[in-house]
Amino acid sequence: MSTQAPSKWTPKNGPELQKGPQKSDEEDFAQRSLPNALGPEKSLLSSMLQDPSEYVMRSEELGLTPEHFYHPSHQTLYRVIKDLSEGSTAVELVSLTQLLMDRGVLESIGGPSALTEIYTYAPTAAHFDHHLTIVKDKYILRNIISSCTEAITRSFEDQEEVAGLLDEVEQKIFSIREGADIEQAPTVKEDVRKVIESFEKFLAGGGAPMGLKSGYKQLDTMCNGLKAGEMFVIAARPSMGKTSFVMNILEHVCLDAKLPSMFFSCEMTSEQIVQRLLFARARYAITNLRNGFIPTKAELVKIKNAAQEIAESKLFIDDTAGISISELRAKARRKKKEEDIQIIAVDYLQLMRSTSKQAQNSREREIAEISSGLKALAKELSIPVIVLAQLNRGPESRTGGAPRMSDLRESGSIEQDADMVGLLFRTAYYADSQEERDEKDGEAELNLAKNRNGPTGSIPLTFIKELMRFENSSKEMEPG
Repeated sequence: MSTQAPSKWTPKNGPELQKGPQKSDEEDFAQRSLPNALGPEKSLLSSMLQDPSEYVMRSEELGLTPEHFYHPSHQTLYRVIKDLSEGSTAVELVSLTQLLMDRGVLESIGGPSALTEIYTYAPTAAHFDHHLTIVKDKYILRNIISSCTEAITRSFEDQEEVAGLLDEVEQKIFSIREGADIEQAPTVKEDVRKVIESFEKFLAGGGAPMGLKSGYKQLDTMCNGLKAGEMFVIAARPSMGKTSFVMNILEHVCLDAKLPSMFFSCEMTSEQIVQRLLFARARYAITNLRNGFIPTKAELVKIKNAAQEIAESKLFIDDTAGISISELRAKARRKKKEEDIQIIAVDYLQLMRSTSKQAQNSREREIAEISSGLKALAKELSIPVIVLAQLNRGPESRTGGAPRMSDLRESGSIEQDADMVGLLFRTAYYADSQEERDEKDGEAELNLAKNRNGPTGSIPLTFIKELMRFENSSKEMEPG
């Protein structure tokens, strides 16, 4: 009876007999060069040298950077061409050769002969855009290989940090898709351009807020609108109405300004959130439903119109209980990619969790990771993030119950990470007598205790309890 050699399974060919020593996939992979397109790279550089006024600017408009080139000499040459085009010196072969010599890099690109070869490489620039696409595609492939290789290595090494690793890998892949995975620091010139553009929009708008309007005039005046990349923490004791306040802001952004918005609710279901929003929008008291009041025809029309507005809006609600910071960031990235959301609200920070190993042994460390993760998300997606937070019992022990920033529960990192901190407070809640409660009923204030880019102070508001709405007050704000 003959014995058959053990076989190995290959997806394409099925069982295959082993024949002596075989190369492993890792060895085969290591011997392969990374994807590149040296011909198209030379063609791009040649077109730029022959017609710099057209193609250097064209390459910048299409987002070409030195990192897109595979060959180091091509990266060097493109940098020097860009430097010449931005200065007063003409981009031509003699000046380019001299500048390369002055910088001591002429020999590193192959000398004058290599430069002449590149200059004459492309007989026509007709295929410039096509060659640029090829160069960009190869760059993306190299980034994919690099990211996947790093992910494989990390998967073997960091097997106890699975959720955090998954978040990092997803972030890396998303950044490649967006073409943002270029490892170079942004120039001051680009930052100045963005600042001037924002300033011009501010002047054109007659001094209107530069960020998203919240719907509260005095708040918008103090913070100049809810700006991209900033985290706004709204903190309060239970039953102060912080969920109603953030829903009022989202109502203005999503329904009035018609901008896509996302709300993460760790405390209430999406149905409860929509119910609040619907009746607040229709200005119909929810308590009427519990007391058996039948709405009038006019009220029914308002409810119907509000329901249609909300149904047609781009408000996305995620009511995952105890959502982790990595899961929230992943969902937010996808929704930003799919729907271009312009604002995120989270209700509330202390109900979230972190799955990192360090966070398991320290609640303070966990809150710190969640807080820094939300701030990083605001910067990554370049949108404002509003975060609700719970205060400790400090206000209960003080006369009048006015909250302080030090009352933020469990971690000082929230105060540190936030660009703005607003302490929501209803004066009637801590009144000593029923008479005083009746007198102060409806009075509320948002104490802007921290404002990184503007003044602080107390913003008076009016709270309509039966509608669960905060509205602008006729009183003047009190500066801090």
